[in-house]
Amino acid sequence: MFANILVALDGSEISQLALIQAVDLAKMGNAKIHAIYTAETPQFNSLPLDQTYGINNSFEMNRVIEKAEESEGGKVLEKAKKYCAGMGLDLITHLKYGDPGSEIISLADQEKSDLIVLGSHGKSSIDRLLSGSVSSFVVTHGKATTMVVRS
Repeated sequence: MFANILVALDGSEISQLALIQAVDLAKMGNAKIHAIYTAETPQFNSLPLDQTYGINNSFEMNRVIEKAEESEGGKVLEKAKKYCAGMGLDLITHLKYGDPGSEIISLADQEKSDLIVLGSHGKSSIDRLLSGSVSSFVVTHGKATTMVVRS
C-alpha cells in the first residue's frame, strides 16, 4: 500500500475523478494525502495590449491572469478539502505557480510521495506532439509511482 499520496487538481471533471481514486486509496492504506493546484504563470511580454480593460502593460496583464488563477486554485483546493473531510480524511493542500508537470514532480519529491494520482484529458496524439501533456511528463520524469485516471 501507499503511505503518502499526491493528487493533482485543475478543476476539471477528470481531476475530480483522480481525487476520488486518491481518497479511496488513502482510506484503504491509512495514507497521508496531499493535493496540488498549479497556477500557470503567463508570459505576455511581447503581446500588444489594446487597453480595453484599463490594462496598460504586459506586467499588469500577467498579474490579472495570475490573480484569477490563484482564486480558481483556492476554490478547487477548498472544494477538495471539504470532500476529503466528508470522507474522514485531512487533505493537505498546496497552491503552486509555474509549469504544472515540474511543480507536481517537485512537490512529490519534497513530500516523499510514493504515489502521484492525476487525470488525463485524453489529448489526441497530434495535440501531445504540439503542446505536450502534464500526465505524460509526470509519468516520464517523476520518481514516484504514477496513476493516470481517464474518464
